[in-house]
Amino acid sequence: MKNFLDKIESPNDLKKLDKKNLTHLCKEIRQNIIEIVSKNGGHLASNLGVVELTVAMHYVFDSPKDKIVLDVGHQCYAHKMLTGRRDSIKNIRKSGGISGFPKCDESIHDAFGTGHSSTSISAALGILEAKKLHGRSGHVIALIGDGALSGGLSYEAINNVGRIKENFIVILNDNKMSISESVGSMAYYLSQIRVRYPYIKTKIIVKQILKKIPFVGENAKNFLLNAKTNLRKFIYHKNFFEDMGFTYYGHVDGHDLNGLIRVLCVAKQVNGPVLIHVNTQKGRGYFFAENDPDLFHGMPKFDARTGQEISTGESFSSVFGEEICKFAKKDSRICVITAAMKSGTGLEKFSNKFPERFFDVGIAESHAVTFAAGLAIEGMLPVFAVYSSFLQRSYDQIIHDAAIQNLKIVIAIDRAGVVGEDGKTHQGVFDSSFLSTIPNVTIFAPSFFEELKNMLKISLYNCEGVVAIRYPKKSQWYKPKDFLGSCGCEPFDVWGDLNCKIFVIVYGRLFSLACLAREKLSKKGVEICIIKLNTIKPAPKSLIKILGEKEDLLVFFFEEGMLRGGVGEHIGLLLLQENSGIKFHLKGVGDEFVEQASVNESLKKLEIDEDGMIASILSCL
Repeated sequence: MKNFLDKIESPNDLKKLDKKNLTHLCKEIRQNIIEIVSKNGGHLASNLGVVELTVAMHYVFDSPKDKIVLDVGHQCYAHKMLTGRRDSIKNIRKSGGISGFPKCDESIHDAFGTGHSSTSISAALGILEAKKLHGRSGHVIALIGDGALSGGLSYEAINNVGRIKENFIVILNDNKMSISESVGSMAYYLSQIRVRYPYIKTKIIVKQILKKIPFVGENAKNFLLNAKTNLRKFIYHKNFFEDMGFTYYGHVDGHDLNGLIRVLCVAKQVNGPVLIHVNTQKGRGYFFAENDPDLFHGMPKFDARTGQEISTGESFSSVFGEEICKFAKKDSRICVITAAMKSGTGLEKFSNKFPERFFDVGIAESHAVTFAAGLAIEGMLPVFAVYSSFLQRSYDQIIHDAAIQNLKIVIAIDRAGVVGEDGKTHQGVFDSSFLSTIPNVTIFAPSFFEELKNMLKISLYNCEGVVAIRYPKKSQWYKPKDFLGSCGCEPFDVWGDLNCKIFVIVYGRLFSLACLAREKLSKKGVEICIIKLNTIKPAPKSLIKILGEKEDLLVFFFEEGMLRGGVGEHIGLLLLQENSGIKFHLKGVGDEFVEQASVNESLKKLEIDEDGMIASILSCL
């Protein structure tokens, strides 16, 4: 059997293939995706679901002259294979390899860099207008998922599309999923829209026939199209997209290559906005992903034969999920909110046990916070579980709708800190900086599971206003056997002799690395005292006072977050105000975005791993 994928160096090579060979090409692409993700980890089910659609787009359109904008971008693996990165895909998501998301500086075929949801229509519309202003030809295509239509940004863009007269194509990839199953009125609405494909096929054939009839053909075509529109309005009624100015084609089978190619060819000829409603199956072609697309959305390394994860174990997410269930069992006021991340944030069990108090609002983080504020103002105890990088979209709502009113909302910030292979768009290094600037906000940073449990209880019952608990991806790290601490019940813990002249201040999982650094430094005859911050906002006043009274003090602050506006910068200022003789050294994420790499590789590059800590301390002695 021929290997067609090996022949594809660019989309032009794809067009040279006979149509009858495209189906086999899709099988090859799927097999490659399964093999690569099983070795590197990554997004599996979403990529498997769009293979035929991606092949059809590149077969019909001429990238990079035609601009294809992918929403979220986690479904870009087939796209990358067809656009000159077939061999580089082996190193996807690795340090120095290609990204798991579209990146403009990686390829001219990546029309827009993406990593978060609901952006494609806005970006594509901007690209279209820029093309007009430059006098450049070429089509613009925005691919967006049904889950992404729960994000408000997509509707802001749709509201602006209807006024354009040029060809503009939106492909709605409807797989009834975002990460978890799609929810809300739009998900239900999409399932009800029906314009059968035989209708579209007949329309295509009739238009082709009429074009060949001289003189009469064009008039007859216009008459029939008008009649068609009126008849369809009578039978089907207009749908939302048509009301917003789109020519609507749907539902189209997203795994029927020939059908997809025909519809895309027709869409190219429309003067104005077009929406093609495509039905796909998330996880298509891989039994385990088809049966559990939620689990196989984003995967660590796994055994491709069995579908089993290679690395398993308890995580901060699962501990949070278990603990919030215990509190909810005793307190009927507790409600939990997620933004299409039920599994990722450990809330499967809660959703099953307390369905009436579980709210999946879809990919709508801004709405989630204001919705939580509404719950809080009526006496409920809302807990919003969200990834750190997605919380960024809620910044205005945290300030305006929650903190200003001093409402009690608990935000469980998952994936805080460096997340690794997902790269720039997903690093959780900003939350401690942007939340620290907001009044009426308390921030906790557990290093271990037991601390997370205690901090959750404190957040629910011993704090006012907005409370955030930030914890990293996956499991807890090293903990010295003889370290007891307060288990997160005190603002800070001390590990070492307070009479020491060298202090290291950290929070979260960097405490584990600081402990390892302390043990190695001790063997070199250098003794340090570690301050582990449990509460990172407000800064512990007693700690500032203790350190402020000391003389000839060296203080090192290591932070898995942004330096500017970060916790270390704030603590440093307070210490210098208390004692101007303190020598304060700060290490963290500078004025840069953290590239993709493993967590350990990233921390090493940032010089905040144990070796980086040791080097910083020894260089100042």
